Amino acid sequence: MAHLAPYLAIVAAGLFVLSLKWMNSPATARRGVFAGESGMLLAIIGTLAANQVFNWQWIVAAFLIGSAVGVPIAYIMPMTAVPQRTALSHACGALAAALVGTAEFYRETPDTFTMVALVVETLLGFLTVTGSLMAMGKLQEILPSRPITYRSQNVINLVLFVTALGIGVRLIAVPTDHFLFPIFAGLSLLFGVLLLLPIGGADMPTVIALLNSYAGLSACAMGFALSSKLLIIAGALDGSSGLILSIIMCKAMNRSFSNVLFGAFGQIQESKVRKEKRPVRSASPEEAASILEAASSVIVVPGYGLAVAQAQHRIRDLFDNLMRRGTDVRFAIHPVAGRMPGHMNVLLAEADIPYDRLIGMEEINSDFAQCDVALVIGANDVTNPAARSDKTSPIYGMPILDVDKARTVMVIKRSMSPGFAGIDNELYYMDKTLMLFGDAKAFVTEILKELPVPAGA
Repeated sequence: MAHLAPYLAIVAAGLFVLSLKWMNSPATARRGVFAGESGMLLAIIGTLAANQVFNWQWIVAAFLIGSAVGVPIAYIMPMTAVPQRTALSHACGALAAALVGTAEFYRETPDTFTMVALVVETLLGFLTVTGSLMAMGKLQEILPSRPITYRSQNVINLVLFVTALGIGVRLIAVPTDHFLFPIFAGLSLLFGVLLLLPIGGADMPTVIALLNSYAGLSACAMGFALSSKLLIIAGALDGSSGLILSIIMCKAMNRSFSNVLFGAFGQIQESKVRKEKRPVRSASPEEAASILEAASSVIVVPGYGLAVAQAQHRIRDLFDNLMRRGTDVRFAIHPVAGRMPGHMNVLLAEADIPYDRLIGMEEINSDFAQCDVALVIGANDVTNPAARSDKTSPIYGMPILDVDKARTVMVIKRSMSPGFAGIDNELYYMDKTLMLFGDAKAFVTEILKELPVPAGA
């Protein structure tokens, strides 16, 4: 069986590449997941076949324990908690890489090249562990989701990182200084915590993608340390795809990496929320149903509020009702809607919304001007016209969905509280906008009760 290991590795690497390719589109995403899972299974089989294993009981025990933890999480975890689960997965993967690096360091005195790989592996691995756990805590609101800042924060973080890097260089030069390694690992873990403190909830989509990149690069370095070509390939794919996704997210928010990591977005802006009462127009479910019944085209704009209310299945029912009566219904997806890249796509796919009805921002923005009704569900900053017109706004320059150009705008929202940026949404005060106050799932259910059943349905 050992002679088949190189061939299994080649097939596994090919499946990893195809997995990333297919997951670029909702229509082929399921195929991409299966390709990635199959590639990982072949990689494990090939690794076990190529190496003489003396302690199968430990491998079987680890497999059973991991399955006992992972399977319930996969079934129990609600869609609203997918970002938290993703952050936890990054933490687990990075911890595995860091622990392998630690074991290799103490197992034997490595050569210079291997020691460089181990330093990179453990530095990125340990900081990703605590960084990912911090991200999970902020998303789950176990920790404050707002940015936490203090005096000279960036200077302290820089000094801490440089110190850890200096110790790493010392370990490369003198690998026998074993007493330095726990200090190096401890500083890396601490740096991960301090790195995430000033980052608020608005930037979590980018941060999660960046942490994914760190975990992948740590695994890639582990591949060099263990002389595993397949691990190098898998880690490089993971690291590069996470970095590319982070860049896409930054462009979608018109922000730079440094601004995301050190900008404390969502804190200073809170003081700028308007205190005075401004008039808004509201509507009842009956009125909303009447407007939708008369519309020939509707664009639905989903946001995190839809995920919180678990309203995706009610939205599917509304979609079916309107489509049966001849209304053209599409969904406008902003790249950073929700709390992680692709969050809205996954949420709507769970409710079996057809893939061809999920349209990206750049493609659908020009259609809002001809749209009868734009129905916004829980999306806030990504629909704020201030991003185009107010140069003093913290979101100025961020590409947004041109919801305000639709003939009528209806916004389902629990209250007038601001989004992650901490500022008022000017869309809510426009004459064409109707606020539908309430839980998204309950309000859509009431709308459905008022909509007559289409003939022949």
